[in-house]
Amino acid sequence: MALNMRQELRMSQQLVMTPQLQQAIKLLQLSRMELQDLVRGELLENPLLDEQAELGSSVDEPVSSVEMQDGLDMQRDDGAERNATRERAEELKVDDGPKENFDWEAYLENYSYAPATGSAVRVENDEMPSLEATASRPETLAEHLMWQIRLSNFDPVEEDIAEWIVRSLSPAGYMRDQTVPQIAKRSGYSVLRVEQVLRRLQNLDPVSIAARNLSEALWVQVNHPDDPIEDPLVRAIIAKHLGNLEKRAYPAIARDTGEPIEEVYEAAKIVLGLEPRPARAYAAEEPQYIVPDVYIAKIGDEYVVTLNDDGLPKLKISGFYRGAMGQSREAKEYITERLRSAQWLIRSIQQRQRTILKVTKSILAFQREFFDRGVEHLRPLILKDVAEDIQMHESTVSRVTTNKYVHTPQGIFELKYFFNAGISRSNGEDLASEAVKTKIKVLIDEEDSAHPYSDQRLVELLKADGIDIARRTVAKYREQLGLLSSSKRRKLF
Repeated sequence: MALNMRQELRMSQQLVMTPQLQQAIKLLQLSRMELQDLVRGELLENPLLDEQAELGSSVDEPVSSVEMQDGLDMQRDDGAERNATRERAEELKVDDGPKENFDWEAYLENYSYAPATGSAVRVENDEMPSLEATASRPETLAEHLMWQIRLSNFDPVEEDIAEWIVRSLSPAGYMRDQTVPQIAKRSGYSVLRVEQVLRRLQNLDPVSIAARNLSEALWVQVNHPDDPIEDPLVRAIIAKHLGNLEKRAYPAIARDTGEPIEEVYEAAKIVLGLEPRPARAYAAEEPQYIVPDVYIAKIGDEYVVTLNDDGLPKLKISGFYRGAMGQSREAKEYITERLRSAQWLIRSIQQRQRTILKVTKSILAFQREFFDRGVEHLRPLILKDVAEDIQMHESTVSRVTTNKYVHTPQGIFELKYFFNAGISRSNGEDLASEAVKTKIKVLIDEEDSAHPYSDQRLVELLKADGIDIARRTVAKYREQLGLLSSSKRRKLF
C-alpha cells in the first residue's frame, strides 16, 4: 500500500487546564488561613500587587515616576523657604539644659507613668496577670521529667538511659514505641541497667510514667512509696480482673475473689480513681480558634448573609511600575506578565468570595428550619441539590464547602455539616442523620445510669418517635458520638 501525505482541517472541543484555571480551582478549596498565606506570598513575589490601605489609615499610596519627578522640581523651588523656616526654628529652639529653680515635685505629681511588665519594679495590681501567666509556653512532659532527673541522684549513665526512655514515651505517657531490650541495644547498656532506671523513673512525677501497659501503670500507683494502697482486693482487681472491671462484671470478680459484692464495689471505686493516662496533664491539645468565612445574622424575620473580609488583604494593581516599562523589551514583557498574573489573582479571589456567598445562601434556603428551630430540624441535603440551585458543578460545591465555616445563630459550623444523608420517618418526611444522632445523644443523656438503654431499646424508642432505623445504624451513630455500649455505661455506685 502506497503512503502519501495530505492536509485536513478538523474542528474539535477539549477542556484545557490552563495555569490560571488551576489556580482558580486551588483557591476555591483553600481555607482562610491558607488563603492569607498565599496572598502574602504573592505580595512578596509580584511587584505589581499592592495592598489597599484601609479608610482613615496613614499608609501612603504608591507614587508614580511622574509624581516623583514633580516632587524633585518642587524641592528646588522650596529650598529657600525651607532654609528660612530652619533659621526661625533655631531662634525658637528651647534650651534643654538643667534648670536650678525647676519644681521637680510638682512635675512628678502631674506625670503619670507605669513600669514595663518585665521591669524590676512591679506595681501590685489585682487586675495584672501574674508572672507565671506571662510565660511564653507551658512546660512539656520531657522537660518536666529531665528537670527531675537532673535534680535527683542519677549518675551520668543513668541520666543517659533515662533520656532514651523519655524520648520513647507516647502522648499518653506509656513506653510503647520501644521495648527495654530495644533501648538497651540502641543505647549500649545492659537490659538489667535499663530496667532499674525505668523503675526509678516510674516513681517520678507524674507517677507511673513510662509504664508499658495499663496494668503496670495502676500497679505502680498502688505501690508508690509516698501513698501505698495495701488493700489486697484492689491489687487482685488490677492484677487479674481489669477486663471484668471494664465490662462492669462485678459479680464475676466477687465469685473469683470470694469477696462480698459490696466489697468489690468499694475496691472498684478505688481502682477507677487511679490515673489510666499518666501524661494527661501534659497531653492537652492547644485550642484551635476558628475564624468564620461567612456570617448569617437574623434581622427581624429575615436572615442576612455577609462575607467576613477581616484579615484578608485587599489587593489592587500598583501604578508605581507602569512608568518603568520604558523602551526595554525585557522589562515590558516582565511587567506585562506580572500584570496579568496580578489581575487573574484578584479576579480569582473575587470569584471565590462570590461562590462562597452563593453556596451559603443556597444552604440557608434549604435548611431554613435548622436556623429557626435547631439541629433536630436539620433536613437531608446532598451536593447535587445545591449545585442545581446555583447552577454549578458538584465538584465546585464540594471544594467551596471544604474547610469553610459559617457563624449562625445556632453556633459555628463547617459548611459540610449541612450535607447529610436522609433517614425515613413514618410520616413520610426524611430526617438528616445529624438530627438522628442528636436524638440518640439526648436519649442516652436522660437514661437511668443503673439501667442504660441497649441499642435495640434505642431503636424502639426512635421508632416510637416515627424514625425507622436499624440497630447496626444506631450502633454506628453511637460510636461516632463517642458513647460507650450499654454494658460499659452501667453505673452501680
